[in-house]
Amino acid sequence: MSRICELTGKGRMVGNNVSHANNKTKRTFLPNLQNVTLISDALGTSVKLRVSAHGLRSVEHVGGLDNWLVKTTDDKLSLRARRLKRDVAKKLTAAPQAAA
Repeated sequence: MSRICELTGKGRMVGNNVSHANNKTKRTFLPNLQNVTLISDALGTSVKLRVSAHGLRSVEHVGGLDNWLVKTTDDKLSLRARRLKRDVAKKLTAAPQAAA
């Protein structure tokens, strides 16, 4: 399982451990990934995703999973999230026509 956020695309970063003697050794910085269940209001279902803590805060700030998917570009999203975005967009465009 890759260590990449499914919503923001945030992944592993590399850097150096620097000792007191200024010796440098490579190390990795991993994102704070959490397995969360987010609710899609448009689809009326819950979705399990692997999201970073930063991504989860961003989703809550924007106003939910559906708003986040509509506003985010496809290149940041994982394949599962892109499919979810497509389904949400279909539901959102079909809903106004049914109400009219």
